[in-house]
Amino acid sequence: MDGVSHSYGARKALDDVSFTVPQGSFTALLGPNGAGKSTLFSLITRLFNTRSGEIRILGFPLRQKPTEALRRLGVVFQARTLDLDLSIRQNLTYHAALHGIGRKAAEQRIGEILKNSELSERLSEKARNLSGGQLRRIEIVRAFMHRPRLILLDEPTTGLDIKSRAEIVSEVRRLVEEENVSVLWATHLIDEIDASDRVVVLHRGTVLAEGSVEDVTEAENAESIHEAFTRLTGLARPDQPKQVETLA
Repeated sequence: MDGVSHSYGARKALDDVSFTVPQGSFTALLGPNGAGKSTLFSLITRLFNTRSGEIRILGFPLRQKPTEALRRLGVVFQARTLDLDLSIRQNLTYHAALHGIGRKAAEQRIGEILKNSELSERLSEKARNLSGGQLRRIEIVRAFMHRPRLILLDEPTTGLDIKSRAEIVSEVRRLVEEENVSVLWATHLIDEIDASDRVVVLHRGTVLAEGSVEDVTEAENAESIHEAFTRLTGLARPDQPKQVETLA
């Protein structure tokens, strides 16, 4: 994306935002609550119109070629979006059908994504029987069903316990590696960032840094991404459990 700005009346939520998500990368959009992450996702998914700047998905300009751009996109929104009265299988096959995927192909795809997962044995259960972490994992499966090339995940671990958070991050990283898909993972939790990730630091609607964890850390003459974030934003620390800091 290049030069993207967005305002709510007189308040500017995004100010000349530009960055790239390389193919096959896990890119963390790191910023505190209110940084503009959800607004940015709303623009990428066309929930909001882009009035300033340009967004491209796999080379397709979102404004001029929205159909081509959006069919290459998968999304996990912060709010839960599964139909709790449908079974897990029904939720997934319905989504597949919206993308022109038949029942047989959908079943095969579900098996590919959920291989070696205990959830593969619960496909006939209603979604309401799942825990919060399990519901989120099914939403992630759904986002991968139509083989998109870019996945957006907006604070996907919000409200989950540490174990569920770790399982979800690990599962998404596995899928990134196996399917060579790009992920833009919005978070305010530094312990979800790995040393091998790319990072975009967003604060008050402005990109303060972009690059590998190592590059961003070195540019700030810091010893960790946590310290680099603190120096860039002037915040004591982004919201996170005090006991976790994985990039020492």
